[in-house]
Amino acid sequence: MQPKNIVFDLGGVLININYQLTIQAFQQLGFPHFEEMYSQFKANRLFEQLETGHISEDTFYQTLIHSTRNTITRDQITHAWNAMLLDFRTSTLQFLQQLKPQYNIFLLSNTNIIHKRKFDAILQQQVGMNAIDPLFHKCYYSHLIGLRKPHAEVYEFVLADAGIQAADTLFIDDSLPNIEAAQKLGIDARLLEAGVLVEDAFDYLISS
Repeated sequence: MQPKNIVFDLGGVLININYQLTIQAFQQLGFPHFEEMYSQFKANRLFEQLETGHISEDTFYQTLIHSTRNTITRDQITHAWNAMLLDFRTSTLQFLQQLKPQYNIFLLSNTNIIHKRKFDAILQQQVGMNAIDPLFHKCYYSHLIGLRKPHAEVYEFVLADAGIQAADTLFIDDSLPNIEAAQKLGIDARLLEAGVLVEDAFDYLISS
């Protein structure tokens, strides 16, 4: 059955991401085991709180500054934290414009105020848009809704807020834990493999 609604992830789906660049940058700042603090598949309490808006960016910076013996600055932390954000997949953004008249399309992203500021700037530089929001019927950012994937509550919130049904909804994400969590709620969730473009895999994603 064809979906009525499509929910897209951001990182690894619409914008290219390299987590290793951020891991390496933080290691150079004095966090030798940073991958245990944050990666594609995990986030410790500090990063979970940042990405659900439960702490301010000032608290985030101060916590990191005080947790290493090295002398580091906010600018260094920002540079390291943003290192993972690369470029938008402009062909996929164009594809979204084709989809919007046919489907209810939404964005659901684990993100934070620092990353949003950065990817908005990347988007502006690449395509001249101030924000990605106009490409969707609605965007759900974890730090603004206070919920984060793969917790079930975030999917339940999106379904309820958007007024859509799980059975009518396709969810596309690049992280298997997020996919599995959505599937448990009856959402037709599909994994987008690394490096694959949505538009190239769309017929498969929507019909398989």
